[in-house]
Amino acid sequence: MVEDMTAITGAEALLRALKRQGIDYFLANAGTDFPPIIEALSRLGPEQAPQPVTVPHETAAVAMAHGYYLVSGKPLAVMVHVNVGLANAVMGVINAASDNIPLLVLSGRTPISEYGRPGSRVTPIQYGQEMYDQSSLVADSVKFHYEMRYPEQAAQLVGRALSIAMSEPRGPVYLSLPREPLMETLPHTDPRYEAAVQTAAVAFPDPSAIERAAQWIAAADNPVILCQRGDVEGRLGAVLPEYCRRRAIPVVEPFTIRNVMASEDPMFAGHDPARALKDADLVLVLDSGVPWIRALQDVAPSARVIHVGTDPDFHRMPVRGYRSDLSITADPAAAVTLLGNAPLGDAKKIEERLRAIAHAASERRAAMRALADAGYGTPMTDEWMSHCISDALDEDAVVFSELGVFAGVMDLKGPNRLFTNPHSGGLGWAMPAAIGARLACPERLCVAVIGDGSYIFANPVACHQVSEALGLPFLTIIKNNGMWNAVRRSVKNGYPQGAAVRENTMPLTSLEPAPDYCQVAAASRAHVERVERGEDLPAALARALAVIRDERRQALIDVRVAVSDKR
Repeated sequence: MVEDMTAITGAEALLRALKRQGIDYFLANAGTDFPPIIEALSRLGPEQAPQPVTVPHETAAVAMAHGYYLVSGKPLAVMVHVNVGLANAVMGVINAASDNIPLLVLSGRTPISEYGRPGSRVTPIQYGQEMYDQSSLVADSVKFHYEMRYPEQAAQLVGRALSIAMSEPRGPVYLSLPREPLMETLPHTDPRYEAAVQTAAVAFPDPSAIERAAQWIAAADNPVILCQRGDVEGRLGAVLPEYCRRRAIPVVEPFTIRNVMASEDPMFAGHDPARALKDADLVLVLDSGVPWIRALQDVAPSARVIHVGTDPDFHRMPVRGYRSDLSITADPAAAVTLLGNAPLGDAKKIEERLRAIAHAASERRAAMRALADAGYGTPMTDEWMSHCISDALDEDAVVFSELGVFAGVMDLKGPNRLFTNPHSGGLGWAMPAAIGARLACPERLCVAVIGDGSYIFANPVACHQVSEALGLPFLTIIKNNGMWNAVRRSVKNGYPQGAAVRENTMPLTSLEPAPDYCQVAAASRAHVERVERGEDLPAALARALAVIRDERRQALIDVRVAVSDKR
């Protein structure tokens, strides 16, 4: 255990700083730039450094950190190997940026010096892997990037990077770590090297803007709330239902990323923004980068639109032209809480609207159940599959869906029960995200529901290996339709009368002949089943969950589903 500050290397100072800033795990895909990190991990005690976790693919490591944050609210550090490892990690960084996920991405950097310094180059690969600007691989997706120059910078850079990552709007940050400063020792004892950095406080809503928004909402005849995601702590999910019931305002979750409302809440109006916008005279948009598709629908010219979020303009999106009559920079939960303190308005109007919204919600739920039941067959529909999955889960279970479940037929008991892949669309996310969530909450049931194409993208051998190695059993459900159906639907929508849709097999979409996905998971001693008939799915799910619960083994079910033109 290292105590003498003058004997501490840059690598040891880095790991100590991570631990001091609350980083519990250090996910890593190691390379030849890692010797100072590995030596530092061996020299430091467990109370001085995060717990190291080996992840044999970079995209899996970043997605694990993504899932870990979604259920814990805490960031992780992920370290990869120089430019080639960083290149593999880029897709995960793009997903994290799109979903405002704070994580610290670290990578080695080919030694700068050829000789004469600790860590100088000793192999041919250290010439071939050097770049003029390694940070350029992630610069467009991170909030902060920098290259460590001196060992005494370690704590300062870690603190600054994590402070920026956790300050709203949150997002990933990056540090490049040459071997020389990692191997060099700190020049002298200085308490400033150990100073922690605090996260910036969340911006408080402008009182005058809140007052104006409250007046507009009270005056509206048909207000509606669009909400694409909530905070990972569930604060918005706690205050929004009560606010909406008191004021009779329906909530739609278009293109949902993190569910907010319970499925059976009478104010929950589903996921279709077109129906919600049709008669709305006021639209309150809460933290929604894509509240509707402007080419397909829009608000009435006379309607008022209010955008609320820590970054209501979503400045990371170069093209985004949604109208806003009032934009409020604020934590959505805080804004809704303050809006709830305003006068209610016309009580009779609210009561009439409340009955109508609740009735519409009941009819919608009945229609969704009928849609699911109609999909009971061979092959089954994804609506039936989604309904069966929902019925099998306990109230605390969390589902990571990547081109997987149909949320409309599920019974979600509260906020943050369903996480959907970010709109950035980097596939292969859900499986490792579920493992990361299980790492954060070892006793919580975590389920990844993914298309067969997404399973291939997920580097499944790496994911199953990590699950077994760490003792983190989870359930993988492959929605197997034998193709990249999202690509097929896109072609069909773009060229409905085209030549491609008339072909028996559309070019560049088929995944047949399919590999035996069950054997991939079985190689890591997983419980595996293949289900083709809808009637067999509930029992297969029960068996898989029993294995996870009783035997502490991961499970995979390969579910054959019908090809859908909807999703």
